[in-house]
Amino acid sequence: AVDAMGGEGSPKKIIDGIKLSLEDSKENFFQIYGDKNLINSLINDKDEINEYSEVFHCDGKVADDDTPLSAAKKNNSTSMWKSIESQKNGSSQISLSAGNTGALLILSRLILNMITGVDKPALAGLWPNKIGMNLVLDLGANIECSEKNLIDFSYMGAALYKALYPDVEPKVALLNVGSEEIKGNEVIKKVFQHIKKTNEKNFDFHGYIEGNHIMDGDANVIITDGFTGNIALKTAEGTANFITTNLKKSLTNNIFGRLSSLLSFYALKDFKNKLDPRKYNGAIFLGLNGPVVKSHGSTDSRGLAYSIKMCSKIVKGNLIKKIKKNLSI
Repeated sequence: AVDAMGGEGSPKKIIDGIKLSLEDSKENFFQIYGDKNLINSLINDKDEINEYSEVFHCDGKVADDDTPLSAAKKNNSTSMWKSIESQKNGSSQISLSAGNTGALLILSRLILNMITGVDKPALAGLWPNKIGMNLVLDLGANIECSEKNLIDFSYMGAALYKALYPDVEPKVALLNVGSEEIKGNEVIKKVFQHIKKTNEKNFDFHGYIEGNHIMDGDANVIITDGFTGNIALKTAEGTANFITTNLKKSLTNNIFGRLSSLLSFYALKDFKNKLDPRKYNGAIFLGLNGPVVKSHGSTDSRGLAYSIKMCSKIVKGNLIKKIKKNLSI
């Protein structure tokens, strides 16, 4: 189920993203929620989208500047509400939106409810490392987290990683200011001791990890509170942008730089592809009774297509079943 009205450049960006997704694979059928007249005008000449989708009209939409409360007050008139609600009535398996993050979290929690035993949802996102991919959570849904919250995030994060990458063992680590057991605040120390003592079988526990080792690949599920996780993410995004921008500037500001860039064309292309944020677009709300994916509001159609690919992996990987199994241990 796709909220077609959320994010910059929607619904055109959403429709173009669906088109790119269908060019890659025909395994998905899309329920598109939004202004039917506007959406139909974009898909009338696109036979593939018409064959693999159905449009559901919604009178309202959640604006980027809406508060979560005002979004909730709009009730079921919005495309965001309807796309999430479709899971509850069994007509869809996953929901995708590029709209207002705070509103999406509140509406998802209101409509789908939390998994029994889970107190708070976590926002989990992908992050490249030297040998593959990391999953980092929480990225901003919860500024403060208790011991139980971080333990739940560990189980849910491992389940999500297994759903996305079934052939790779989840290796969980707690983001901390040091790698020694004596480092960190009391909450994270208690989480460390709890996981260490339980001899967890659903993932390998790698203890603490410092920020400068996140991309090493020794651990692939990084657990932290939303305050720390969001700052770490924004710092990494800013650093990647700084490197690519200045590298491009250095390679184009004189004849020697341009010659060097020509000689290193394929290596630079591979480097740019590795840091392309669109490849990692899509964060998942974990802890709900149904999977909800948040696409970055400013991404383009290619980034949206990557989010759709993630949605497909989550459904095929039976994420919710895996989470409930992990939490029951």
